[in-house]
Amino acid sequence: MIISSEQKQIARKAVLGVALLAAFASHSSAQSADDALINKLEQKGILTTKEAQELRTEASQDFTTAAHSKANMPDWMVMPDWVKSYKLSGDFRGRFEQLSGDNDAFVDRVRLRYRLRVGLTVNLHDNLEVGFRFGSGDPASGFATGNPLSGTSTFQDNFSSKSLYVDAAYGKWSPLNSDSWLLSATIGKMDNPFAFTPMVFDQDLTPEGGAIQSGWTINDKQSLSLTGAAFVLDEESAATQDPFMYGGQLLWKAKWTKKLATTLGVGAFQIVNAHQLNTVNVPYINRGNTRVPFVPLIPPGSSALYVLKYNYTPVIADAGATYTLDSFPFYKGAFPLKFAGEYMHNPGAPANNDGYWVGVTFGQSGKKKTWDISYRYEYLGADAWYDQLVDDDNLAFYPGDNPNANSTFGYYGGTNIKGHQIRFNYSFTDSLTFSITCFLNELINRDGLVADYYVPDTKTSATMRFMADMMWKF
Repeated sequence: MIISSEQKQIARKAVLGVALLAAFASHSSAQSADDALINKLEQKGILTTKEAQELRTEASQDFTTAAHSKANMPDWMVMPDWVKSYKLSGDFRGRFEQLSGDNDAFVDRVRLRYRLRVGLTVNLHDNLEVGFRFGSGDPASGFATGNPLSGTSTFQDNFSSKSLYVDAAYGKWSPLNSDSWLLSATIGKMDNPFAFTPMVFDQDLTPEGGAIQSGWTINDKQSLSLTGAAFVLDEESAATQDPFMYGGQLLWKAKWTKKLATTLGVGAFQIVNAHQLNTVNVPYINRGNTRVPFVPLIPPGSSALYVLKYNYTPVIADAGATYTLDSFPFYKGAFPLKFAGEYMHNPGAPANNDGYWVGVTFGQSGKKKTWDISYRYEYLGADAWYDQLVDDDNLAFYPGDNPNANSTFGYYGGTNIKGHQIRFNYSFTDSLTFSITCFLNELINRDGLVADYYVPDTKTSATMRFMADMMWKF
């Protein structure tokens, strides 16, 4: 095979380019990248043995030069020796949203919205990790901070600039990280370490506090994981009893055959000093919990607050089974069928204290030309769980005031809701997914509604929320 001088020059530049880029990695990574490329060019006959050896020498010299120049770079541009690697990631979501209801008092709405998240994860030596993420979002009503249940911003206000918040900021240490055992501890504002669904925790919620996660891979078919955490819900400057939450979850995963896999989990939580979580101290976004009025003595003439009437100490169980078909029409690859459910009971309240959902998912999106469609029915009693933590996309219409819950007239997510959810996802590429979601809901209990707004028929609170999303991730 005759190799032209031009081809040799291209090969030479390619190798030298690899050497320069690898200068920003470790020395061993640089040498392995150079050697692999040169060996391949030599095997293809593009380089002779002599030319290959000359390139190895030149690449080594150029790496030394590049590394020297790296040492002369400004400190903020140089990766410290104790940094192992870093990763920039995030996503952008554009959304069309329509809200409609059966009640004549409900105002049908259309909104265009977006969500942006971008973050950096830095992996350090000795199994250490530091990460942060910025996210978009509209302010929570009455607060300068962002909405804890949503990073979505609405197109409005004459093209006004939108807010950007700290969505996550954490440090993590994993003293055990082997094929069989995992043990890690995280502090800060973090992605939710628990594997519960949005009936328990909204998917955008990033709790603040500390968490410990452990895992044991029993064999290639079974594994156990245990998560425990304590999260701060608020800091009260005028009180010594701050509200916080702690709890844990045990999760068992098993793969019985090549086609059948199951999951089984159980967990429990407790909110301490819940009386501090009144409608003034923290953002009041969702509705549903039973609240009672309370008039503070200090300062004199203070307006009434609404405080939680009951305690929230739920026990939660979930289970799922996935059966994978070899193929399915209009689907690329093996096709999973998943049946799952979740149940929650709060012994801290005397009634309306249960929640559950059951559903099925066909397929799995996320990879190029894959899709899934899912259905679930959910019933979430008013006092099954603290309403400010659950899915805010799952809404219903309150046709009037409810004195027991301080629920004003309007459209709210939270507890005291039952209904259906249908969702479809299609991934055009590994990084671009189109989604359609539809919620069909109504209130479970309308007791106490003011007569001026109350219409005594079964359609009073029924609503539909339709969302079409396009998600880019990187």
